[in-house]
Amino acid sequence: MTTQELANRYYDLFQQRHVIQIYEQFYSTDIVCTEPEHALAMGVPTITKGIEAVLAKSKARQELIEEVHSFFCSEPVVGGNYFSVAMGRDMTLKNGQRLQLSEIAVFGVKDDKIITETFFY
Repeated sequence: MTTQELANRYYDLFQQRHVIQIYEQFYSTDIVCTEPEHALAMGVPTITKGIEAVLAKSKARQELIEEVHSFFCSEPVVGGNYFSVAMGRDMTLKNGQRLQLSEIAVFGVKDDKIITETFFY
């Protein structure tokens, strides 16, 4: 599978909100996730290694959300073994706070798997 094909499939699954399928099908067991330094203030680690840790982080974030009002993911832009998307969502947290988040995500691909993900927000 080419990086473009993987990126297109990622986009299709994300549009359908099948994020778990993305993790299961395309993430390396050795995935490395990098968040910006300011994420620490929100209790989010800047580096997360391994699929189990990435899944746990995702689950912890989902548990904070009461309702997602809308979400988006741009079509992927591919360069070599990387692709990027703009993504975001408008949501209400369980504490009642409404948030609109937008970010750029850059994914590194090797052997048909996402091996790195880096978020900019």
